[in-house]
Amino acid sequence: MTGRYVALGSSMAAGAGLAPRASGTPFLAFRSAHNYPHLLAESLGLDLVDVTYAGATTANVLYEKQNGTPPQITVLNGSESLITATIGDSDVGYVPLLTSAYLPHPMRSMPIIGGRLRDLHDGDARNRALAKVAEALIEVGSTLRQLAPEARIFFIDCLTLLPDRGFDAPPLSRSDVDLGRHVAETLEHHTAEAAAETGSEIVRAGAASRSHHAWSSDPWTTKGAVPLPGRPFPFHPNAPGLRAVADLVVAQVCKPAPSWARQSGRHTTSG
Repeated sequence: MTGRYVALGSSMAAGAGLAPRASGTPFLAFRSAHNYPHLLAESLGLDLVDVTYAGATTANVLYEKQNGTPPQITVLNGSESLITATIGDSDVGYVPLLTSAYLPHPMRSMPIIGGRLRDLHDGDARNRALAKVAEALIEVGSTLRQLAPEARIFFIDCLTLLPDRGFDAPPLSRSDVDLGRHVAETLEHHTAEAAAETGSEIVRAGAASRSHHAWSSDPWTTKGAVPLPGRPFPFHPNAPGLRAVADLVVAQVCKPAPSWARQSGRHTTSG
């Protein structure tokens, strides 16, 4: 494959915190020169346009500025041969949920911050956010297909952060782990559905990393911790994880596109 490659997404794609920072990028994007878009572009010899941004939501991809930066899709010009998107985690508060689970439980009773924390750990609130992101992800895929009709479009879900069911993730409580796992699994499902319904392809990074969760002996993601300069953010991909995602995408790009890809409209195959 040759040509223009546009990378869209949140901190899960940006490689937040991993040194070195990509040159000329907004400070708050926390975009690494060693994130999976950079590794992928290098492997395939593509011209990379990386607009991934820490904290980005589907709205920031489609129509909302983020810290003064235009919506991510504004970089598309129709000449793209490849587009990747890892998005939706910020919409549903996935990382904030796990990060706040590290805080002392009494903080959930504090004014102002307590309300936000309680909302993050409210299963009904997370389910409402998940229902909204399902439609938003389909809108992302449909819009990308309209703006870049000749591109291969890949939705890439998030690497696995938490152990399988039945295993603890200390010091997180069992209830917080169960809710976090539910959010991750549902987001994976919605991402695959969006790919299927918009003629896009799915790279199942979550499934590929089940045995490489943050508590494993060979993690592709980080546990909760105090952020340190030059190191990946807590509950984010580490360097081996970003390399693994790039390798997964390269392997899929090197295969012929499925017969249903590059077609608009709704589909029933999810790759």
